[in-house]
Amino acid sequence: MTDHDRQEAETPDLVRSYVITKGRALPQEGRFSLVTLVTAAPDQGQQVARLSPEERGLLEICSAGYLSVAELAGHTRLPLGVVRILLVSLKEGGHVITRPPVRRAEAADRELIEEVLSGLRAKFG
Repeated sequence: MTDHDRQEAETPDLVRSYVITKGRALPQEGRFSLVTLVTAAPDQGQQVARLSPEERGLLEICSAGYLSVAELAGHTRLPLGVVRILLVSLKEGGHVITRPPVRRAEAADRELIEEVLSGLRAKFG
């Protein structure tokens, strides 16, 4: 690898965030949290050609299944705020489906688990 190749690889993209988001503001805090799950909506004849390259990229990544907003930002290497703004646009256009993250399971009763374990040991040795 030459010095020129190394410099080229380290050069950041020169497209500013406000150009990608078309000047739109961040959505409300609760609308797209880091752990909101996003997937592509079933194709209903929506006009994907009118989407920006970044929106098409997000839609392509989302087509594999549910991913969190944070994962989408990591895959696209776009700032989190930009991804959230683009997702609002895709959601309004009917291109993506969102769902809240799976809630954390409540802790099981330790005594109950020990009783089950003791019963299994007594039955199966």
